[in-house]
Amino acid sequence: MSSQAERAESLVSPSAPSPTAARPRLESIDLLRGLIMVVMALDHTRDFYSNVRFDPLDFERTNVLLFLTRWITHYCAPNFLFLAGVGAFLTSTRGKTTGELCWFLLSRGLWLAFLEVTWVHCLGWSFNFDLHHVGVGVLWAIGWSMVALAGLIWLPVKVVGAFGVAMIFLHNAFDRVTPGDLGSFGWLWRVLHVPGALNPAPGWSIGVGYVLIPWMGVMAAGYAFGQIYSWEPARRRRLLLQLGFGLIAMFIAVRWLNIYGDLRPWSPKQSTLFTLFSFIDCHKYPPSLSYILMTVGPAMLVLWWLDRGTPALLRPFIVFGRVPLFYYLLHLPLIHGSAVIVEYLRHGRAGWLFQSPWATGETIPPTAGFDLPGVYIAWACMILILYPVCNWFAKLKQRRKDAWLSYL
Repeated sequence: MSSQAERAESLVSPSAPSPTAARPRLESIDLLRGLIMVVMALDHTRDFYSNVRFDPLDFERTNVLLFLTRWITHYCAPNFLFLAGVGAFLTSTRGKTTGELCWFLLSRGLWLAFLEVTWVHCLGWSFNFDLHHVGVGVLWAIGWSMVALAGLIWLPVKVVGAFGVAMIFLHNAFDRVTPGDLGSFGWLWRVLHVPGALNPAPGWSIGVGYVLIPWMGVMAAGYAFGQIYSWEPARRRRLLLQLGFGLIAMFIAVRWLNIYGDLRPWSPKQSTLFTLFSFIDCHKYPPSLSYILMTVGPAMLVLWWLDRGTPALLRPFIVFGRVPLFYYLLHLPLIHGSAVIVEYLRHGRAGWLFQSPWATGETIPPTAGFDLPGVYIAWACMILILYPVCNWFAKLKQRRKDAWLSYL
């Protein structure tokens, strides 16, 4: 399934107004989130603009640049969820009571889940309003993870962190449990750990791509991690550096053993480079232990680097990180809609783009789509179009403190 989040204060991260004076936002968090969101847009641009009709991670058919274009986007979802947890903790330090934060996480989480099956489905991926067959992705996972976190925040922070870390490290022990093993509760296991289709009634289906285990754990771990931003800088940077290299080393060790931590064992391929690609091609649906270690570890090093200050060249990306949900809700219709216009101008029709990009019903012209250089050009154009709109909205949120703005 193609990737479809995201986000401390975020896509997802709570940014509701506080009755007390707000502490300055952390640029390093916003910048990392903004960078990740721009990379996410590359994957979605590839979905709609590429002329490749096979999985870019298929070692029998892919090439180096195509593989890396898809693979680099693995860093998006884990760090969206992680930063969402960080954002929730930081919000708790800005004058909110536990009850207020609980309500905000609960209401925002349900709002995100609702947006997934309405706006994102109808105006993002499908361009139709047929709800008989709906796929749920990253907003769904973030939303329900926030609902779970709304209950967890009543516990001590260390307990929340232990819950998150345990879920991340232990969930692969249940990989062999299937929905059928749980009888009438199989649907719940499908939602929690085994991606696939739910059929609540004849003619209706829900495609679950982003299951909740271990995504809930990733967000909970981020919540506990957020407390390091109350430490003095030298101590914080030291831990970020240690965590970054420690998680990367753990990934290499777990992946090298090839006996636990991933549903997709690595194996020798046609070349040394492709063998390396097999090593780093970890299982995403659900995200394996190896996948999370591989993605969150390097993010720690980026946070360590950015903690010393924001490079001038990267400052524009902060804008996207400050309005992530607004960005997310705009970028899919923009990418999808522009692809429809381009293909209509080229071929006089574009009906195949009015469905999910991975399940077309209309014959696709052999010349539809573009090679990777064209995809990258389209991606750059999407980012340039989104920047002024997101910058306007970021300034609006800075000027005004209306409660409804915290839900966008």
